[in-house]
Amino acid sequence: MTPLEIIILVVIAGVCGAIGQSITGYSRGGMLTAIALGFIGALLGMALARAMSLPELLAVQLGDTTFPIVWSIIGASLFVAAISLIARPARRDI
Repeated sequence: MTPLEIIILVVIAGVCGAIGQSITGYSRGGMLTAIALGFIGALLGMALARAMSLPELLAVQLGDTTFPIVWSIIGASLFVAAISLIARPARRDI
């Protein structure tokens, strides 16, 4: 995998993670958090898709790596929703 392919993959994961955060409405962290959520969402989403025998939807092929866009967004949304249920709410100083 070339450095350009890695950069493209990180950017795609960041966008997927940011979309997952915006769907749930819970956004804590910045760009690195969104990238991590994109990769975790891809793992979680593909595990769910394989368990239910669902096809890969809108997958991007970069070199040897296939990155599932739709399952990454769904997985990131589910992961962020689970985190928001566990995490304490942010303090609001008035």
